[in-house]
Amino acid sequence: MQDDVISSVVTPRPGSAIDRQAEHMRDFRAYWNSMRKGHDVPRRSDIDPRRIEPLLSNAFIAERIAPGVTRLRIAGMHLSDLMGMEVRGMPLSSFITPADRDDFALKLVDVFDRPAAIRLDLRSKAGVGRPELTGTLIMLPLRSDLGDVSRALGCFVSKGQIGRASRRFEIVNSHVEPLVAGIDSNGMRALPGGLDDGPRAPSEKPIHRSARDYLRVVK
Repeated sequence: MQDDVISSVVTPRPGSAIDRQAEHMRDFRAYWNSMRKGHDVPRRSDIDPRRIEPLLSNAFIAERIAPGVTRLRIAGMHLSDLMGMEVRGMPLSSFITPADRDDFALKLVDVFDRPAAIRLDLRSKAGVGRPELTGTLIMLPLRSDLGDVSRALGCFVSKGQIGRASRRFEIVNSHVEPLVAGIDSNGMRALPGGLDDGPRAPSEKPIHRSARDYLRVVK
């Protein structure tokens, strides 16, 4: 799952945007692996946004609210751009075409129940004002503060012009990787200040759209 995270019919040239994005995706997954510290799933509070800065606009944290159903608690601006609206609190399945949502729900069950890491290769068909888009979505399970696997760190990247929103994607290919404690952990140290999806203190200012690539938090 760490390799080949961006599907493309064109072989990326060294230094190209696609090549850099693929590298960022590998780093994203590697950082999550490092936070496992020999366990199967890291804690949500261990995730430091500074360590995934190149993909902050593509990153999200999803919360499981029922088997096969998640809602977005934190979402980068790229997800809102794809949907054409604020996506906090929305089901993650909103990005998936209705015909593929049952399959997507089964993949979500894998993420939280096995647990497992998943990668989906996606495609949004062309239409009026909508060029064809391809995308990659990865979801990596997290433990909540209560210790249950009910959160997931994710990343959603797309290739192509968004055009007229909202864009929904069909699942072209999927890969499910069950997790085993102690595998893929390289022992990197966590920086202080984990990614907190809890209530915002009254003194905190809301994050505006103009803020550079910051994640938005659900109250």
